[in-house]
Amino acid sequence: MQLRTAVLLLAFIPTITQAQNITNPKASVLDVPARQAFLKTTTDPRLRAAITGLPSCVNTPVIPAPTGIIDIPHHYLNGSHGPTNPAEAVATRAYSAYERRITAGMNQFVATGNHAEAACSLAQLDTWGQGHALLNYDPKESSQAWYQVEWTLCSSGITDSVLVNDPALDPAQQARVAAWLNQVAHKLISYEKPGELGNNHHYFRALGALAVGITTNDNDLFHFGIEVYKQAIQEIDSNGAFPREMARHERAIHYQAFALQPLVPLAEFATRQGIDLYAYSSHGHTLRDAIIFLGRGIADPSLLKQYASEPQDMSFGPGDYAPFEFYAARFGTTGLPPSIINGLKTPTTATRIGGSATVLAGK
Repeated sequence: MQLRTAVLLLAFIPTITQAQNITNPKASVLDVPARQAFLKTTTDPRLRAAITGLPSCVNTPVIPAPTGIIDIPHHYLNGSHGPTNPAEAVATRAYSAYERRITAGMNQFVATGNHAEAACSLAQLDTWGQGHALLNYDPKESSQAWYQVEWTLCSSGITDSVLVNDPALDPAQQARVAAWLNQVAHKLISYEKPGELGNNHHYFRALGALAVGITTNDNDLFHFGIEVYKQAIQEIDSNGAFPREMARHERAIHYQAFALQPLVPLAEFATRQGIDLYAYSSHGHTLRDAIIFLGRGIADPSLLKQYASEPQDMSFGPGDYAPFEFYAARFGTTGLPPSIINGLKTPTTATRIGGSATVLAGK
């Protein structure tokens, strides 16, 4: 498996030896001590509401590691759009509960400095690590299993990138978790075909690999994440849309948002390592163009008619706006579409990118 991963990485990154390496394995998607100090004194009503509304890891039961081969039904009943499959929600309950629990403890630690919550989050990670979770699947047999692993790895990797900043945690437990996540990340990306560009799934796998790569000081995983981000920017068309996401019929604008969900924190992670991916451009476009197109499309779905003839599903929720907490914290909201700004007026949360994005980055 490691040899296959190495070949894949070399195919994606022909100049890997010239790439910038990890400079700080403890640099999470946020500056943890600085954020804790800020939240301790903030009086902002939205941030206070986000903190008050945080769930707890300590007060929820342990989620046992799933056993056996991961076999999850497709999300859609037919093809890549249309009615969703209720059986998929049943099959993924444990993964959703696990993501909620680990991010709850981590978010509590960021917001309140509670070491018991951080220890609870790490213990939950370790429970799945010792149970060899997220490793027993084959995308050829269940592509949805592959997708679920990428999302849960993102949640786990971002969570652990924060927890490594708590010196009160058990170092032996942390080492076990790191080794497990590294194994999961390498297996996850080993199934990608060299040179093949992907859609939002490609980007989520990149975020998971990069987050874990940083905490485990694995430059191969880190470089993979950086290169996939660049591929994503190279995909942006003249309007700011991701063409592969625009092919999702009535869900086109939703999948534009879904593609951005991993790309924004990926850029944030890279910035914390001294690599300004936000400024990376291809054909004159940067990540900002994709964000602006999303905001314009939410406000005026008719803009999507050139891509999809179907009326757009506009069922946007707090999770869809969560990544823009990081973007707005760094760049402000000037020039962003009102629809994006309005989406940040209430607390946002998405377990796949660390739980409460308002707690992690909101201003």
